Amino acid sequence: MRLTFPEHFFFGTSTAATQIETAFEHDWQGIQSRDGFVFDQTTDHELRLEEDIAIIAKLAPNYRMSLMWSKLQREPLGNFHPETQQHYHSLLQKLKARGVNIMMVLHHFTNPLWFAKRGGWEKEENILLWVDFCKKVIDEYGQYVSYWNTFNEPNVYASYGWITGFFPPFKINPLTAGKVVINMGKAHDIVYGYIKEKLPDQPVGISHNATVFSAENILGWFPARLSDWWFMEYVPSHFEKVDFFGMSYYGRIPHDPLPITYLETPHKLKELGRKHDDIWEYYPEGLRTCLDRYWNKYKKPIIITENGVCDESDFLRLQAIQDYAEIIHKAIKDGIDIKGYYFWSTWDNFEWHLGPSMRFGLYECDLKTKNRIMKPSGALYASLAHSKKISIYKHKEVPV
Repeated sequence: MRLTFPEHFFFGTSTAATQIETAFEHDWQGIQSRDGFVFDQTTDHELRLEEDIAIIAKLAPNYRMSLMWSKLQREPLGNFHPETQQHYHSLLQKLKARGVNIMMVLHHFTNPLWFAKRGGWEKEENILLWVDFCKKVIDEYGQYVSYWNTFNEPNVYASYGWITGFFPPFKINPLTAGKVVINMGKAHDIVYGYIKEKLPDQPVGISHNATVFSAENILGWFPARLSDWWFMEYVPSHFEKVDFFGMSYYGRIPHDPLPITYLETPHKLKELGRKHDDIWEYYPEGLRTCLDRYWNKYKKPIIITENGVCDESDFLRLQAIQDYAEIIHKAIKDGIDIKGYYFWSTWDNFEWHLGPSMRFGLYECDLKTKNRIMKPSGALYASLAHSKKISIYKHKEVPV
């Protein structure tokens, strides 16, 4: 079966500055990840600019990225650091010269130490510090940008920072998590208005982590419903001033009553006979479930801002590219206004609290040398992204 996507539909890849650049005075620097690596040197992106620009352009004509706030603005309300400022100009100019369109993410999980020390997103008075950074980014780099993404996955950020305690500031306080979401929502509205004033033709949106929360038994019903309400309803309700609804999707999380993942409870997923990547249950059908849900709720154009699999073997990634392409193609034919799709990620990076051994990339990044090597999935995705065509083959079942 050969699929052809509409001319207006676009494909891209995605990264986050903190996960690919060497750490600089942010709230993740020096943290030890689950696999034993220290969050410091990640993939040497700032030292391999020419090589990485070539990789980005080879994979797809669109790129979702961020700038390292802590390195660019080194004090509250401060001017941008000149050398860093010029570095990002060079990166963006060279990407544009290669025909790559940019989606700029203004907050992707990390904060400067000076912001964190002032209480970060827990305090409403700090909103204006981030807004100041955003206004300077918009004024300085807006000429290169096609789409804006204010916050990346505020539902993950608030949940992991203040409910599970996986992310800085490593707290367990659901009430504060709610306050963080409210403050980020207020900040989003201010920055949305500024972009529309300065660059009215550039669409502005959000990126929500969309997940299917299911119950395996009666004990799992309430925690699954609670997670769904918080993740899929409450947090998105604070970011409704958008030109497009951005969503990431990675899988389904069953409950019995605790969450079942391959990372934490591999035996349970195996007992259930479920397909999986190296972290979650592999459930591509859930992408359509989430697309239907948010299209019916908001009737806003949708951009899939992240999608992929954590898969060291690359076998599942090859299948996932085909599976997700088929699902998106069908959704478009059924009338859902999906504008574009970004694969996560361009190359293997430092996967937050889990570490760099968790592999999401279309290119491998060697843990020691940082050398990049294209995976078979990279070749397949590049063909799809540039031609907007893909052949879907019947493939072997993914081992469980």
